[in-house]
Amino acid sequence: MSPDLDQKCIDTIRFLAVDMVQKADSGHPGLPLGAAPMAYVLWDRYLKHNPLNPHWPDRDRFVLSAGHGSALLYALLFLSGYGITLDDIRQFRQWGSKTPGHPERGVTPGVEVTTGPLGQGFGNAVGMAIAEAQLAARYNRDAYRLFDHYTYVLASDGDLMEGVASEAASLAGHLKLGRLIVLYDDNSVTLAGSTDVTFSENRVQRFQAYGWHTTTVEDGNDLNAIDMAISQARREVARPSLIRVRTHIGFGSPEQDSYKAHGSALGEENVRKTKEKLGWPLEPDFLVPDEVFAHMRKQPARGHEQEDAWTQLLTDYQNHYPDLHQEFDTRLRDGLPEGWDADIPTFPPDEKGLATRESSGKVMNALAPRLPALVGGSADLDPSTKTALSKFGDFRPPRTGETGERDAAIEHGDYTGRNIHFGVREHAMGAIVNGLAAHGGFIPYGATFLTFSDYMRPPIRLAALMGLHVVHVFTHDSLALGEDGPTHQPVEHLAALRAIPETIVIRPADANETAVAWKVAVETRNRPVLLALSRQKLPTLDRSRYGAADGLRQGAYVLADPPQGKPSLILIASGSEVPLILAAATRLGEEGIPVRCVSMPSHELFEALPQSERDKVLPPSIEARLAVEMGVTQGWDKYIGPRGAMLGVNRFGASAPGERVVREYGFTVDRVCTLARSLLM
Repeated sequence: MSPDLDQKCIDTIRFLAVDMVQKADSGHPGLPLGAAPMAYVLWDRYLKHNPLNPHWPDRDRFVLSAGHGSALLYALLFLSGYGITLDDIRQFRQWGSKTPGHPERGVTPGVEVTTGPLGQGFGNAVGMAIAEAQLAARYNRDAYRLFDHYTYVLASDGDLMEGVASEAASLAGHLKLGRLIVLYDDNSVTLAGSTDVTFSENRVQRFQAYGWHTTTVEDGNDLNAIDMAISQARREVARPSLIRVRTHIGFGSPEQDSYKAHGSALGEENVRKTKEKLGWPLEPDFLVPDEVFAHMRKQPARGHEQEDAWTQLLTDYQNHYPDLHQEFDTRLRDGLPEGWDADIPTFPPDEKGLATRESSGKVMNALAPRLPALVGGSADLDPSTKTALSKFGDFRPPRTGETGERDAAIEHGDYTGRNIHFGVREHAMGAIVNGLAAHGGFIPYGATFLTFSDYMRPPIRLAALMGLHVVHVFTHDSLALGEDGPTHQPVEHLAALRAIPETIVIRPADANETAVAWKVAVETRNRPVLLALSRQKLPTLDRSRYGAADGLRQGAYVLADPPQGKPSLILIASGSEVPLILAAATRLGEEGIPVRCVSMPSHELFEALPQSERDKVLPPSIEARLAVEMGVTQGWDKYIGPRGAMLGVNRFGASAPGERVVREYGFTVDRVCTLARSLLM
């Protein structure tokens, strides 16, 4: 490969990006101009991928965490043969385009994760590296290295400023994820100015303190130095690697090294000057020299050959290890093993009952033996969230004193464990769980208290945007948690999570609803599922008297109707408030008021029903409706209607024993009955 052709390829990438941004009059030309050399070296010399099959399981993963530099990625995908045309490139940032403003999973072939919110891609990549390590430890055998790939990241100064990246980097160093390599585009500029204004710590030393291998390339145009740094990082099996590459934002343009190159088109005059300075033809726009096209389009054949070799290895593996092959084939197809739910318990009626966090833990441990894809953990809260898989070990790094060699780690079973200890890193946990799901082969879960979902909103939103199958277990779901007080008592959180499009929030009322909620969570595809579970014990309802728990699948269902006559009032509740409305209905019935009780564990599942089915649960003819939930009233109007009312919480909680707090906030049979009667006057 001649240096001249290398340079032509790099400049082609640069000016495809520049022309994209200029035509759209929108975008970020600075990063592609500066980072094109490192991206080219990685993609041309190291990245294992097959553009003809972007979903090949053993491909290397590339994450552009600095998603604002999307034009760089689109240029690489186009040149490499990912089914993106030059017309797609010309439609950068336009309606319906395959080349949106920031990379979007599922829109552009070859885009692994949706990035743009800085730091999220970094966290996703840590999840992908965990996924590779866990699958390799579980399934690789002797000469059969079915999972043998790297995760590469291109990250910016802004990524490294974000707290989520720091959380994820700390965990990655602890876990010794040697197949994670981050190329840090250190150009000393952010959107608003020089990094000197806000970012003065020694980033290399910070990552060394995290336990990372680090190296610095002083000149971002030095291809040999970049090559050597990547090669060295690939040999560093016991530590993740940060390669700091000193670049110039907007390289070659009149705005080089200025924040002005970050987020705006250069303008026609500056585009001309940039092309002149770097010796690029002024015409035509979107130029791809024949020799560049011929060189870059070698990748489909090369990738196809690599995948063919892997497929042959897989065939041999299947002959030697048929059971393991069947297991991981099911996982990689996002399928479910036959009989996966056979051991989920049915809970007998019990007035004392269980906290739904406890019944959830029992269900998870019944699922785990038959569902090897179920992998995850909590943000240092396993004893409280009850989410540990008791017989499946911890995902942990090699012990102190071990060599750190990859094969040794596998032999010792360090990475086979299915319980991931995220530490007190809720934000990173959300991003890492997304990375596990995006990698494939997992039904990943994360767990913390419901109030701390605030720390996780960005990755939950991105999971919904990407259509990822992830599960979040949020416990301690109401004022009833008690003494820890308003800092830990969620009030607005259910409404906030329900507001995220394409999510399913489920707040089950008892142990059997919790079991069905987990079935829904496992079966759901292309959406995150969020479970809100109680700390306090809840009665296990007698389903011979009340509607079947499988009604949860509808989102809302009739628990009980009056013994005689049509109901004149509907009481609606979710979660721990369901036993409360049942008790109130009994009292009202004794007063001659016929009541229907409706359990509504999931607004989203209910909204998915046809209107005719929803009307069977909440008949329009019954206008007296009272909803009861220990959370803000926002979002309930459409269910209670103009004549209805809501017993909720529109202020913060208080520190006291849970029963006292619940009583002081009016969640009593007396209060429910008083409000119900007022609706009938």
